[in-house]
Amino acid sequence: MNHNTKEVATLQPDYLGFIFWEPSSRYFDGHIPDLPNNIKKVGVFVDASLDVVIKTVRRYGLDAVQLHGKETPEYCDALRQPKLVSGSHDVMPKQVQHDSFDVIKVFSIKDDFDFSILEPYEKVCDYYLFDTKGKLPGGNGYTFNWSVLRNYSSTKPYFLSGGIGLDELDKINSFLKSKESKYCYAIDINSKFENAPGLKNIDKLKEFKNNIDSHLCRNDNKTSN
Repeated sequence: MNHNTKEVATLQPDYLGFIFWEPSSRYFDGHIPDLPNNIKKVGVFVDASLDVVIKTVRRYGLDAVQLHGKETPEYCDALRQPKLVSGSHDVMPKQVQHDSFDVIKVFSIKDDFDFSILEPYEKVCDYYLFDTKGKLPGGNGYTFNWSVLRNYSSTKPYFLSGGIGLDELDKINSFLKSKESKYCYAIDINSKFENAPGLKNIDKLKEFKNNIDSHLCRNDNKTSN
């Protein structure tokens, strides 16, 4: 898989994502080049074992894990503990203890969503990510109905994801002026900025970054690639 990570990093996104779900056409199993300290490396997982996630965090020095599967609150809580509980009792090294990487739990939305589902995750996740419900765990290429977020009942910051491209710039900027964007922390972009799976179109990324009204977001809006 060809990834142009270093080139994307020159645009200074706040987050860079690496997919560690093998069925994905964007599956990553290479070398992450040295990145500026202000760019957080995010590992994307789908129902992986705790051991696999922790070993991957160690191998790549990940700053956050993004969970796209059916991970339970108990699973998220276990990730934040200083010991591996899925078959290993070895104490985790200092650099991967629970306070050294963020847990981002993904929830898929189409036309509506029961936000009470989030309640058990409130104390075990750092962020939520709202993506479009589709055939795949992510990367389905189309947006969901953002007006659903008017019913968002939490104060936890969230990432907005799902089929966001240049055609959605006006819609994004309008959303960032709305009340439902109050806790929107980051805009996650992916498939609509690719020349091929995992290979980003730098010109499109630049255009998006230069035209999004990031100052409108109430939580110092971030960009995530």
